Amino acid sequence: MSFVLLLILLSGLWLGGGASRADTSGQIIVRAASSILLIVALLFGPRPDLHQARPVLVILGAALLLALLQLVPLPPAWWQALPGRSFFAEAATVSEQSQPWRPWSIVPGATVNAAASLIVPFAVVLLVASTTKAEREWLPGILLIFVGATTFVGLLQFSGAGFSSPFVNDTPGEVSGTFANRNHFALLLAMGCLLAPVWAFLGGRRPHWRGPVAIGLVLLFLLTILASGSRAGLGFGAFGLVVGLLTVGKQIRRTLSGYPRWVFVAAIAGAIGLVAAFVLVSVIAGRAVSIDRVLSTDLGQDMRSRGLPTVLGMIATYFPVGSGLGGFDPIFRIHEPFALLKPTYFNHAHNDWLEVVLDAGLPGLLLMLGTVAWWGASTLRAWRAGLGSDNVLPKLGSSLVLLVMGASILDYPARTPTMMAVLAIAGLWLAEGSKSRSTSALPEQDQHL
Repeated sequence: MSFVLLLILLSGLWLGGGASRADTSGQIIVRAASSILLIVALLFGPRPDLHQARPVLVILGAALLLALLQLVPLPPAWWQALPGRSFFAEAATVSEQSQPWRPWSIVPGATVNAAASLIVPFAVVLLVASTTKAEREWLPGILLIFVGATTFVGLLQFSGAGFSSPFVNDTPGEVSGTFANRNHFALLLAMGCLLAPVWAFLGGRRPHWRGPVAIGLVLLFLLTILASGSRAGLGFGAFGLVVGLLTVGKQIRRTLSGYPRWVFVAAIAGAIGLVAAFVLVSVIAGRAVSIDRVLSTDLGQDMRSRGLPTVLGMIATYFPVGSGLGGFDPIFRIHEPFALLKPTYFNHAHNDWLEVVLDAGLPGLLLMLGTVAWWGASTLRAWRAGLGSDNVLPKLGSSLVLLVMGASILDYPARTPTMMAVLAIAGLWLAEGSKSRSTSALPEQDQHL
């Protein structure tokens, strides 16, 4: 039952989970679906095994607690003592208004939205924790289907069909799949490049028909990244493919063990050559929009680099308590210099590491450092254990999280419900590698005697 509910939730995320803005209709779909399915699972589903999910739940719980604490009203004297609040205190004085009790967050409505957005990863974690081991082994293939379905929408857009999702705030004419942002779309495709080779060898099996399918999917994902126009997606796609091959390197060598050693080298060189040939054809045909944008973009005029000094100044202004989760847009308008004014608005810092420090101050920084420390320790354990194991899911989870962490230096992918769900699943896979390797002969909880 829990697996079916999880599939329904993933379907809802495919439909409306590609935007981060609070006012998109897709947010209603994914949050309502998450809430209803979570209630159904808790009332009628099997009891979830939360032992493995504990690290992920701790991280999510800490993030939720931080958001809720930022909504607690503070006495006027306390609030005015917080850094960066003098501007608002002076405005109240000039307008001859009494100083009210105010929450820690300067934009409490945005912080409420930030807290509400966490219902999606909470639902995913609890649903996955309620599935059986056999059902969880289907998840890499399910995610690969998810990526393929999103790619199909992107190809429709690239063909000029004019498809535009009514559930996200996408840009007409932009190749972004079911996402509002082409960089987030390209990141999902990069995840597909990582998932495909792992799926082909999942469980230590020989690839058989899965091998050619995985190769075809990787080519499709890479070419779609080129068509999307995402510059960062080029690097993340290549990284995803390389790490995916490294993850199943043992299985590849085992499959080719009956052949001469040169066959392995020739297979790798052939795969690289095939990808390079398709990319070259795409460039010659004028379909490599991402490469065109790399060659034509003036980095000095890019808002990421132009806005960085202002963002750093804002961090210094509100540190160590932060300005409040989710409130970047109105807070940036207060500090925005005339040189950065333009018809469109700067919705995020386009560096989520910095934006979290701006929004949540020192507590947010400590939470991020703690999360990265857990990821690093779990990754080291997973790759060490994986050298002699066919269980590649912990390594896959580690690599998926790394992709999102890298993309967050340039953008804000983890703010979309879809990426939250993928991160939750990846975190559970990584936590699976953190379990102590017991030598007990007793069966696992979901195994029959």
